[in-house]
Amino acid sequence: MTRRETGILGERIARDFLSAKGYGILETNYHCRDGEIDIIARKQDTLVFVEVRTRTGNTFGTPEESVTPQKCEKLRLTAEHYGQNHADLPESWRIDFIGVRLDRDLRVLGIDHIENAVEGT
Repeated sequence: MTRRETGILGERIARDFLSAKGYGILETNYHCRDGEIDIIARKQDTLVFVEVRTRTGNTFGTPEESVTPQKCEKLRLTAEHYGQNHADLPESWRIDFIGVRLDRDLRVLGIDHIENAVEGT
C-alpha cells in the first residue's frame, strides 16, 4: 500500500470514528490557497476542523509528532478561509487532531483524538 493509500484509509477510519462519537461530517479534503483540512465536522454548536495523521509503526515518530508548527499555522489559515467563505456556520470553532496507528496488516492499533490541538483557535 502506498503512503497516499494509507492516508486515505486513515481518513476513512477517522471519519467513522467521529461519526460514531456524534460528529456530523460536513466536508472532507477541503482545499484553498493556504492549505488543506482533512475533515470538517460539526459537534453540537462547534465547527471542528480535523487533521488526520496515519502511521504504520513508529519509525518516523508518532502521528502526533508529525504535525509541525508550520502545519498548525496552515491549518489555522485554512480554517479561517473556510469560515469566511461559508454561511450559516457556528461561531465557535476549533482544530482537532486524530492520530491513527495501524499495524503492518493495516489493522487499527489505536486512535488518538486530541480536541483543540492547535492553540489560538
